[in-house]
Amino acid sequence: MTPDDHARAAADLLAAEQSRSQIGLLSLRHPEIGMDDAYAIQSALCAAKLAQGRRVIGWKIGLTSRAMQSALEIDIPDSGILFDDMLFANGATVPAGRFIQPRIETEIAFVMKSALGGEDVSRDAVIAATDYVAPAIEILDTRILRQDAKSGKSRSVFDTISDNAANAGIVLGPQRHAVDAFDLRWVGAITFRDAVVEETGLGAGVLNDPVESIVWLARRMAQYGQSIEAGQVILSGSFIRPVECPPGSQIAADFGPFGDVAISFA
Repeated sequence: MTPDDHARAAADLLAAEQSRSQIGLLSLRHPEIGMDDAYAIQSALCAAKLAQGRRVIGWKIGLTSRAMQSALEIDIPDSGILFDDMLFANGATVPAGRFIQPRIETEIAFVMKSALGGEDVSRDAVIAATDYVAPAIEILDTRILRQDAKSGKSRSVFDTISDNAANAGIVLGPQRHAVDAFDLRWVGAITFRDAVVEETGLGAGVLNDPVESIVWLARRMAQYGQSIEAGQVILSGSFIRPVECPPGSQIAADFGPFGDVAISFA
């Protein structure tokens, strides 16, 4: 793909988000699309949002579980960018029509107290740079069709990365913990929709340890000349399958001693 192709795809994605109408698969439009193209489109989308006055508040990591990687036939995680207009208060209600096809995932958020970057970032460096960890819900949405009706082809990982890793919102629980206060591999959540248990999972589902997910992100970002900044929020990756959120959904995640977090959809 050319830089013009990247810019055009980013403009189409931004228009889809604003109009709440999905576009076709970029992987069909551009069969030659690769990983670098996908992240170039994501970067162009970021630049357009910054030009509109948005502010980057952090990053999300996706495809950290073996189940999700197998579903998309890829063996590495992906990442996306968190913007200030994506942050929802714990217990808030998402306005009707805000998203196209919202889903949620439950995960552990890291809030950083110092910058982190470089291809040799270590586990100890992540722990030293972390201010606190907290329970979190990520809201997913897709500005690209999940499946092409004519060909039957599903979204590829390149479509998802281009679409900012399907990122749409973030909710942080009120509890804050030192990064070493819990064994994060054993921090889990019971996720409810309308008071019915939909999913359960453990932090170990995230690359065997959510800290390792932050290591992966910092190293990947270094390949593109990026780094994590102090004060940024990092969603370390979901340990449950996405839960559909049709209008009227009430979502609650019970992390036990680690805390809780909730969001509703009008």
